Amino acid sequence: MKILIIGGSGFLGTELVRRATAAGWETAATYCSRPGSATGAAGAVGASWHRLDLRSPGHIDEVLAAVAPSAVINATSGGSDWAVTADGSIRVAMAAARRGCRLVHVSSDAVFSGSRIHYDETCLPDPVTPYGAAKASAETAVRLLAPSAAVARTSLIIGHGGSDGSGGSVHERLVHALAAGTHDGVLFTDDVRCPVHVEDLASALLELAVSDRAGMFHLAGADALSRHELGVLIARRDGLDAARLPVGRRSDTLMPGALDVRLDSRATQEHVRTRLRGAGEFLRVH
Repeated sequence: MKILIIGGSGFLGTELVRRATAAGWETAATYCSRPGSATGAAGAVGASWHRLDLRSPGHIDEVLAAVAPSAVINATSGGSDWAVTADGSIRVAMAAARRGCRLVHVSSDAVFSGSRIHYDETCLPDPVTPYGAAKASAETAVRLLAPSAAVARTSLIIGHGGSDGSGGSVHERLVHALAAGTHDGVLFTDDVRCPVHVEDLASALLELAVSDRAGMFHLAGADALSRHELGVLIARRDGLDAARLPVGRRSDTLMPGALDVRLDSRATQEHVRTRLRGAGEFLRVH
């Protein structure tokens, strides 16, 4: 198996690279500013790294020609930068289709407004933020340009954290900073998502990469939690004082964004062996 992981230096990309190399796959990964730190497991060969700017027309074609992968996972995160998140993903889909590569595109629950709360794989996007709009645009383009691709929506991604939070996701680092009083902000009690562990997400994405399943997939955790509830679980796991976490309500602010978005992953779970644990399980204090 020869795989290219776009966005390999990011949080999810690092786990994808680690797992792919550990499985003995010939792994290549891209970065924009600096290569990632993921290396092969004991006895495994590490990934080859390639600089890629998705805003540059033709750059992805050059990388694909150099790597010649059989599968591509687009795990890049450009935030609300339309040139990366939307246009860049479209360039990836076009290039993968031209070369006949298997494509797995990672999307987000940000494509939904929260108006119906529960969303399965058949639900159409109705974004309310620039990031959500860019992700929704990318989804539509990928499905049209590469009909055999798998599009995988996910939610808040959580890792192993640690005593200082440095090894965790952006959400875990925020909880540490808020508990330490080094960051202004609050954790909303009315902003609900279905967090997923990075190991579960990466495992499921690699399953999709070696399958021939096409269409929409939901890869989110089994538990629906508010940002504050999630923060409390992270704090307890990492030995922090959860009482120090400031509380607020998104509905009391002018911040744009959906309130309650719960990805229903039950249909997808019938097709992937990886069990998508809930945060109540993977953040449990042992």
